[in-house]
Amino acid sequence: MPTAHLRVWRGEDDGDYYEYDVEYGEGMVVLDVVHLLQAHQAPDFAVRWNCKAGKCGSCSAEVNGQPRLMCMTRMNTFIPGETITIAPLKTYPLIRDLVTDVSYNYEIAQTIPELKPRPREADGTHRMGQVDIDRGQEFRKCIECFLCMDVCHVIRDHEENKREFAGPRFFISLANVAMHPLDTNPQSALLDPAFGLSYCNITKCCTEVCPEGIHITDNGIIPMKERSIDRWDPLRKIFGGSR
Repeated sequence: MPTAHLRVWRGEDDGDYYEYDVEYGEGMVVLDVVHLLQAHQAPDFAVRWNCKAGKCGSCSAEVNGQPRLMCMTRMNTFIPGETITIAPLKTYPLIRDLVTDVSYNYEIAQTIPELKPRPREADGTHRMGQVDIDRGQEFRKCIECFLCMDVCHVIRDHEENKREFAGPRFFISLANVAMHPLDTNPQSALLDPAFGLSYCNITKCCTEVCPEGIHITDNGIIPMKERSIDRWDPLRKIFGGSR
């Protein structure tokens, strides 16, 4: 059986990396190897996981410096004998080992306006174009792994921005409501500067790490920025016009 050489973060903020050699089987993923480590060498090792199918977002970590789902990172993608470094998400407060406190995200989620659909038509239906259905479906694919939040330098490198920057996961939540053809929320509620959309400088790093392939930047953030510019454009106030 092949052996994985792991370099894993242990402890809290004052912890350190510890090295382990773990034998693993064919077809395994990083999460499997972490479970083997727990079972045979480090029973007190803390790690979140749930579905092991890439749909719950629980096993997010940084593998060789890259935010990933451990259950979707196959061992055969590493060079034999390579040291595999596994660390907790950097953007969030560390609880222990690979477990971080992501409650910040749930606080932000409570501030996102809900969809307020207009009344149904006379025949009791809501009608939408297929393009609108497809766009909304993409935004709702999010599994809340928070990898996009972890890689975003606006909050990763600047803790002080967290209370003023909703982040990419929630920009697509806003986009899902703002671009819904049935929504009746005022645009001012969805483009509120308090969400910090202007902080984003379109590096597309959030899109690159999304395990669901959501085009966070192109289909969510950029259109929302365009709407924001339209709304606050002083020339529109002078000469009129609407989006």
